[in-house]
Amino acid sequence: RRPRVSSAPRRGAGSHVWLLGGEVGWGGTLGFFQHLAVHECHYLNGTEQVRYLYRHIYNQQQRAHYDSDVGHYVADTELGKPLADYWNSLPKEMEQRRAAVDICRYNYFMASFTVDRRVEPKVRVSPMQSSSLPQTDRLACYVTGFYPAEIQVKWFKNGQEETKHVVSTDVIQNGDWTYQVLVMLESTPQHGDTYECHVQHASLKSPITYEWADAARGKMLTGVGGLVLGLIFLALGEGPKTEHSTRGAASPEPSTGGRSPP
Repeated sequence: RRPRVSSAPRRGAGSHVWLLGGEVGWGGTLGFFQHLAVHECHYLNGTEQVRYLYRHIYNQQQRAHYDSDVGHYVADTELGKPLADYWNSLPKEMEQRRAAVDICRYNYFMASFTVDRRVEPKVRVSPMQSSSLPQTDRLACYVTGFYPAEIQVKWFKNGQEETKHVVSTDVIQNGDWTYQVLVMLESTPQHGDTYECHVQHASLKSPITYEWADAARGKMLTGVGGLVLGLIFLALGEGPKTEHSTRGAASPEPSTGGRSPP
């Protein structure tokens, strides 16, 4: 697929988070400090104009940032001024930040294979049973082959969402840039109830629903019962039919047109 080119501004971001804490003595209070480093790529008219931003945030307060349009670090608070001055004095640091614009350009064209990539999930709903129980005691919704990994799978019984008896595996990699997940409803299906697996994913224009209805199982059982009864009647009627067929059967001789065979 060709890279998406738009006249509207486009933005990509990445971040690193550090949570800092320390041990405290008896009766002390444990404290945490958050250091957040955010990298942003802004695009206008494809890669015609690329802007790179690096934001340094400490305890939810931005102290300093680097802007490729400006070309150096800018302090956002008084505490950020020493940081900005220090980073601006490091040639290697400045060289790395200026080169980040080229990384943004590269990432723009890679986005169609990573950020923008969408693969629709394949869904299958089937009953399951424990080895110790003769009847079905849960329903499984298998969802596989989707990308990206974020997905939402819900179970509905008779139109109402089930939350108490739902068990899900983690989202697992398939090894081919797609993922899978198994979501089970641990409930014995009752006659007349309907069950739906509801799947919502970024690749879908709208959520999709897969139904497992007890009515379908009833039809299947009715068909099996009819087949069994048919076989019974066939077995009971096989003797007389065979006898009648034997009595009345006579193989016709081929016509010779009234002449005796030579």
